[in-house]
Amino acid sequence: MSVTFQDRLSALGAELPPVPKAGSSFFMQAQTVGNLVFMSGQIPRRGDDIQFKGRVGDTLSLEEGYKAARLCALNLIVQLNEALGGRIDRVKRFLKLTVFVNSAPSFTDPSSVANGASELLVEVFGEAGRHARSAIGVATLPRGVSVEVEAIIEIAP
Repeated sequence: MSVTFQDRLSALGAELPPVPKAGSSFFMQAQTVGNLVFMSGQIPRRGDDIQFKGRVGDTLSLEEGYKAARLCALNLIVQLNEALGGRIDRVKRFLKLTVFVNSAPSFTDPSSVANGASELLVEVFGEAGRHARSAIGVATLPRGVSVEVEAIIEIAP
């Protein structure tokens, strides 16, 4: 019997947050083209409760930014599962992750913040969670959050 992503989540003690309400009707959380799923940016929230507001290196520590990125990755999994109709076992591999970090001008380590998302995906999906990645420090993010994560995923038919 193979280990599922849900088994790995349980073993990590990670709990998927509820699917948040759509923020707008102008865009989709996921867009599938052929065998690729393009995920919209996910922010650190549990349901409709936004967490980790602020700037890393100013009002938030690197550790808090890491936790925010991890929560963003959990939301990515929730939205991906929703987009795949509950068939997240169709994930073949994560191809690309882009992590935006709301950073103080002097903060020069967005990659350490992004590790929160990257490490969770590998912990949950194993080798299929390994990906190419960009970690970008920015001046602001929607709703004042500290991190936003988007992804491109390859899926099986």
